[in-house]
Amino acid sequence: MPRVTSTDRRRGPSHRCGETTLDNVSPRRNRRLDAGAPVDDERARRGVEAVQAWTDGDWRVRAIPGGAATKTYRCPGCEQEVAIGVPHVVAWPADGRGDEADRRHWHTGCWRARDRRGPTGRTW
Repeated sequence: MPRVTSTDRRRGPSHRCGETTLDNVSPRRNRRLDAGAPVDDERARRGVEAVQAWTDGDWRVRAIPGGAATKTYRCPGCEQEVAIGVPHVVAWPADGRGDEADRRHWHTGCWRARDRRGPTGRTW
């Protein structure tokens, strides 16, 4: 019978050289989140705005999270309702062809597919 040393007893009978066990792994460190700038509740509610270039011009597009969607709108891409609580986008011309009064609420999928489908015949 082989002789058992104190080192073998700590590792246990199933330990193989180079094998990772719970005994030789260091614990994860808890990383603190950077508490730099405080979150602007109004900006979080109305979404993040960006300018997107499409074949028909530049558009200001704002992603609206589901929690901020408090009204029902009609999507110009599919003529269906954008229901309360549904995340969607708001778009309006950014290149001088209109202003915020020309904003339209689109389903996110309809907005992404608008270069293939375009808006329906309904007048904006």
